[in-house]
Amino acid sequence: MRLNRHSGLALLLIFFGALILLNKFGFHTGHVMSYVFPVAIAGLGWLGIKNGRSVIGWILLVFGGLLLLGKLSGLIAIAVAIGFICYGVTLLKNKSGGAY
Repeated sequence: MRLNRHSGLALLLIFFGALILLNKFGFHTGHVMSYVFPVAIAGLGWLGIKNGRSVIGWILLVFGGLLLLGKLSGLIAIAVAIGFICYGVTLLKNKSGGAY
């Protein structure tokens, strides 16, 4: 098989198609399928921007990013909580008594 510039897209489409079929036949792929649509929308937006269709590309990229942000909100909340804890610990360890 010779790889050209369309091979990556073809392999990606085959992978997503296989995931969809596995999910429909009862082999649950976890939460992977819920992330496919937002990532695909954002990817199509990126391709649109890259190919000169900047208006629709940006619209799709922002829409896909917002959908993905909604899916990742739990992980983002955990990261923010860890950041608060680390910042609080550094404030307690600071000899000056505060960040000001």
